[in-house]
Amino acid sequence: MAPWVTILAQHLLNGVLIGCAYALIAMGLTMIFGVMNIANFAHGEFYMLGGFLAFYLVTLIGLNYFLALPAAVALVVLLAIALEHGIFRRLREAPMMTTTLVTIGLSLFLEHVALLMWGPQPQSIPTPFPPSPLSLFGVYTTPLYLFCMAVAAVLIVIGHLVIRKTRMGKAMRATFQNKEASALVGIRIDRIYMYVFAFGAALAAAAGAVLGGFIPVEPTTGGVVTLKAFVVVILGGMGSFAGAIAGGLILGVAEALGAGYMPTGWKDAIGFFAVILVLLFRPEGLFRRA
Repeated sequence: MAPWVTILAQHLLNGVLIGCAYALIAMGLTMIFGVMNIANFAHGEFYMLGGFLAFYLVTLIGLNYFLALPAAVALVVLLAIALEHGIFRRLREAPMMTTTLVTIGLSLFLEHVALLMWGPQPQSIPTPFPPSPLSLFGVYTTPLYLFCMAVAAVLIVIGHLVIRKTRMGKAMRATFQNKEASALVGIRIDRIYMYVFAFGAALAAAAGAVLGGFIPVEPTTGGVVTLKAFVVVILGGMGSFAGAIAGGLILGVAEALGAGYMPTGWKDAIGFFAVILVLLFRPEGLFRRA
């Protein structure tokens, strides 16, 4: 292949992985917003906790890497269920401004608890994969990179199938469309809210645990992750599950191309510039009907 084609393919490969991670995080965020009507600014902290818990399960407890990943996600899910019961269930009918301020406070609380427990040092999860690169038609990658991409893609498919094909997914979509009518036909709204919040947290924690092998995780990571998730959700359309997937891939590829062909400092600005354009010309999002 021509050198410019190889370089372009390398950037696209990098962008697809980051885009899959963005999609995972944004899927949970858009579900929580669509069903519970909560703009969760603490969502990125679930990503951070998933990465840190996986790191300490591997390094301190000595748990096998492939067991540590689902164990870290399970611990974050338990925390999410406790938060939904203890905080968000009490704010069920509160104005959105109130719940937004509560999630901002929760984000700061979880960030500082992580700082006190684990310190400010970035940590990378030790993995069993060899560091030697693999060459695919001149495009270089690593076994860990391919594993992370495969896991992210599988989780996206599983999330889509859960929402579209399962009884619980249908109940979630019904609650999103009309909460009162759903309650009248026997759907337990409290249980649906708990499942949605836990499922959204699980997707974010899975992204943090999987990507923590090559993107170091630190206590302040959550804020940046939350901002990127909101960028993706706005691009795809608030409450749109498919839009979150497409928006995540678009943002990931755009950032990878921007980092490859533009000054590095412009990489993070690309997503916010795209949000400004979307809000100006298509405020409902790229993949949602007005």
